[in-house]
Amino acid sequence: MGLRQKINDSLKEAMREKDATRLSTLRLINAAIKDQDINARAKGNAEGVDDTEVLAILGKMVKQRQESARAYEEGGRLELAEKEQSEIAVIEAFLPRKLSDDEVVKAIDAAISETGADSIRDMGKVMGALKSKYTGQMDFGSVGPEVKARLS
Repeated sequence: MGLRQKINDSLKEAMREKDATRLSTLRLINAAIKDQDINARAKGNAEGVDDTEVLAILGKMVKQRQESARAYEEGGRLELAEKEQSEIAVIEAFLPRKLSDDEVVKAIDAAISETGADSIRDMGKVMGALKSKYTGQMDFGSVGPEVKARLS
C-alpha cells in the first residue's frame, strides 16, 4: 500500500472517529501533496509526486512545525506550541523511523565508499546518495556537517 493510500485511509478513519486535530492535519498533508502534484504536472510529470517526494514533503512539514512550536514557546504561547506538537505527532506517524546516531554514521560511511568520495568536492554526491536512500530517516541539516568533517 502506497503512502498516499495510508494517508487517505487515516483521513477516513479520523472522520469516523471525529478526531478534529488528526483530521485537520491529514487534510493539510493532502493539500501539500496535491500542491506538489500540480507543480509536477506543470513540469510534464503526468503521475505527480511519488512516495519519496511525499516523504520529503512530510519531512518539510515536520520541520516547519518544529520551528513554529519553538517560536510559540519563546513567545509564551504554549497552547499554540502544543497544537504544533500534536500536528508533528500525526505527520511523523507516516515517516519511517529515525536512524540512531550509530546507524547515521554507518550510512554516511557506506555512502562515502559507494560514491568513491575522497574530498570535500564530492560532498554533493554523498549527500545525494544519502537523500535517495534515507529520506525521512535522518536530519540532513545535521548530517551535512558530519559528511563535511569526514571528507576534509
